[in-house]
Amino acid sequence: MKTSATTPPVRPETAPAFPGTPRWWFRPVPLARIAVFRVIAYLFIPVDVFLTTAWVRAHADVPTDWYAPLLIGRLLDLPTPTHTLVLVVQWALVIAAVAAATGRAPRLLGFAVFLLYSEWMVIAMSYGKVDHDRIAFLVALAVLPTIGRARLRDRRSSEAAGFAMAAVLVTVMLTYFLAAWAKIRFGGWDWATGATMTRAVVRRGTDLSMWTLDVAWLLPTVQWVMIALELAAPLILLVRTDRARIGLVLFLLGFHVMVYAGVGIIFLPHCIAILSILPWERLSVLQRRESRAGLPAVPGAPAPG
Repeated sequence: MKTSATTPPVRPETAPAFPGTPRWWFRPVPLARIAVFRVIAYLFIPVDVFLTTAWVRAHADVPTDWYAPLLIGRLLDLPTPTHTLVLVVQWALVIAAVAAATGRAPRLLGFAVFLLYSEWMVIAMSYGKVDHDRIAFLVALAVLPTIGRARLRDRRSSEAAGFAMAAVLVTVMLTYFLAAWAKIRFGGWDWATGATMTRAVVRRGTDLSMWTLDVAWLLPTVQWVMIALELAAPLILLVRTDRARIGLVLFLLGFHVMVYAGVGIIFLPHCIAILSILPWERLSVLQRRESRAGLPAVPGAPAPG
């Protein structure tokens, strides 16, 4: 994998490449896109640790006998979480993530964040509950350090960045596709024909969704639509243009916002991984155009000259 200084980072990725082929996996991606997404991903970690999954910290105070490590924890013989271990992992992860967001030592700090967050997830999921909204974010943390340095106004494109973003995109796709497979495998077609969504609305419904209980055909239809869309997830791999990328992200995030509004469930780490699809390099292009026009490139900054 190599970085090319001759490939413009702002050109839409329209070159045909069949998903799964080497050309598709290593299509150069602008390093400016990586720089922006890296900041988003790493700064999300303190939010996740202290707000969205603050309950993981509570495992520091439960009996160690309750710990039933995941397969990876057993294979690597990871230590049993004690009060001290949980606190050390928590604060080391937050400090490393904030430091990594600066872009300094991207490989060293990036791999440290990945290892610490992986251990944080083992601590989180080894007490009887395993969430499926973390895998794409974990893959993102794993591949970001492989790219090396990337700056917000970096005009180069990189095959290493292309592979990293392709890996995240494939994992986002598989999260949806395997969700449909799991529904069919464990619930059979009863998942679509039964009262799955009705039960969810009864248990967790909000003022925005309770009315759906009065429309007999609506929720079963939603169930069929969800399975159909999840089975069609491989089509995600066909996106090429920036406009298609933006449309895909808006559709996926809109779906998750709708689910949250209806039943109060949100897959925030997965949503962060989805943001890797966006052409963030356009922000640097806009800044350069504003600078050439004599406008401040950053709100509040003085105009040139």
